[in-house]
Amino acid sequence: MLKYIPSLAVCVLVLSGILNFAFQSQASGDSSAAFDKLVDEYFDFQFRFHPTAGTAAGFHQYDTQLEDSSVASRDAEAAGLNKLLAKFAAVDKGKLSPDAAADLEVIQADANSRLLELHDLRMWEKDPDIYTSGATYAVFIIIKRNFASQEERLKSVIARERQIPRNLETARKNLHNPPRIYTEVALQQLPGVAEYFKNDVAAAFPEVKDEKLLAEFKSANAATIDSIQRYENFLKNELLPASKGDFRIGAENFRKKLLYEEMVDIPLDRLAEIGYADLHRNQQRLKEVAAQIDPQHSPREVLQQLEKDHPPADQLLQTFRDTLGGLRQFIQEKKIITIPSQVLPIVEETPPFARALTTASMDTPGAYETVAKEAMFNVTIAEPDWKPERVEEWMEGFNRGTIISTAVHEVYPGHYTQFLWVQAAPSKTRKLLYCGTNAEGWAHYTEQMMLDEGYGNGDPRLRVGQLQDALLRDARFIAGIEMHTGKITMDQAKKFFVDEGYQTPPVADVESKRGTSDPTYLVYTLGKLQILKLREDYRKKMGDRFKLQDFHDEFMRQGGIPLELIRKAMLGDDSPTL
Repeated sequence: MLKYIPSLAVCVLVLSGILNFAFQSQASGDSSAAFDKLVDEYFDFQFRFHPTAGTAAGFHQYDTQLEDSSVASRDAEAAGLNKLLAKFAAVDKGKLSPDAAADLEVIQADANSRLLELHDLRMWEKDPDIYTSGATYAVFIIIKRNFASQEERLKSVIARERQIPRNLETARKNLHNPPRIYTEVALQQLPGVAEYFKNDVAAAFPEVKDEKLLAEFKSANAATIDSIQRYENFLKNELLPASKGDFRIGAENFRKKLLYEEMVDIPLDRLAEIGYADLHRNQQRLKEVAAQIDPQHSPREVLQQLEKDHPPADQLLQTFRDTLGGLRQFIQEKKIITIPSQVLPIVEETPPFARALTTASMDTPGAYETVAKEAMFNVTIAEPDWKPERVEEWMEGFNRGTIISTAVHEVYPGHYTQFLWVQAAPSKTRKLLYCGTNAEGWAHYTEQMMLDEGYGNGDPRLRVGQLQDALLRDARFIAGIEMHTGKITMDQAKKFFVDEGYQTPPVADVESKRGTSDPTYLVYTLGKLQILKLREDYRKKMGDRFKLQDFHDEFMRQGGIPLELIRKAMLGDDSPTL
């Protein structure tokens, strides 16, 4: 309560201050509204060129469209991105809120990342798999998610299927001297693609009774299968013999890719040092834990023993299902992180068209999906035609320790938990864009964190599994840099995964192949190390007030932005991420 009557001069000053604040607030509000409108324009533009991403995000006005990879489309996309970048450059960052200012940086980086792909990385020219896998996923996402009636979704599938033959013809024009490994991987995937359209797609809409619509579907699906078979013949007979290109993107493109996608500007030599240091730490820790289990044998021999401790191949999916409830209960009891929903993801086989380069993954609905909210935890199981020796080798990669580590990474409190949080992210940008060091860094960080917090009651076998997965990510870190800067070949990378990463030969084969087309899969370890440093710095800042759940919840609230921006938001400074 006021105890005095202010003078006229003071009243004038106070009134002036109030009016000035009001004008500033109005200006800030106008800037914020203008920026939000520009953000909408950016994503509307992106989804016009990437309609499958629009469907995945939950914007179903794009469901009947398919990506156009023609020269005209690429040129139009590049021109539009440059115009949008000019608009974003004109935004007065000082008039935005701190969150919006960070979003501005994220969107500018995202646009530059796409331009880097269009002009310099040019995977549209090198990788035949992106055309068939992309088209298949465009159909899969409509079939898999029940966001509309089967009849409505079937109409969208027909519309997309009718565009697939044209897309594959465009691919034949675009592809030029790809790396042989890219064509080999595409050929490895194609039988699964054809099988998916012949079996899964054909049987996907049993509720539809409209004979005319079903006839259109049968025609479109048959034309799609025929175009896939012709594309496979083209790859096998024409493209494979001419596949003599280089998969390496080179040091400069690697640097730009990290800068635009992760806002990481650490020199590659220094990054390699960081990767090797973490590799050696985890190798030493593996030796110590293995000695607790069996001091008479080497760590590799102990690991080989533990790899035999896996479920039967036909019980792998159920083993994962049985694991999830216990993970969630532990998280809640120990107050690790808030889990916004009690609904479990659906555990099922990895789709046939995605098995060549992945062992497990999460398939979650987009942040703007309002109907089909189910999430799928995909696990790649042994193929029925594999010989027993190959099945055993594959299952060794799903031993007891790595099953826990994988379930933590993909579900609780990893990717599935991230998905549950992203729906409450504070902006459209943070709902739609997730960088790798954030998404994969978090999931990888949780593998170690959960055991550190007591999950498994200190069972050294679980720690060995966690360390084996950590060494896998360390090997990715190093192999990605060294393959793409010409220091090692793919075969040498495969050997590195076995010798230094302690991986089984089948896993090493998949991982070295993946690294040729996923150069920066160092994001797992890089992000984990950044989060560990952020946690320690946040602990120092909070002192006695630090609580692990508060840290994790606050981290989740930031959405999928790079760690550099999260540090600024949580610590209030620009201190180094590593």
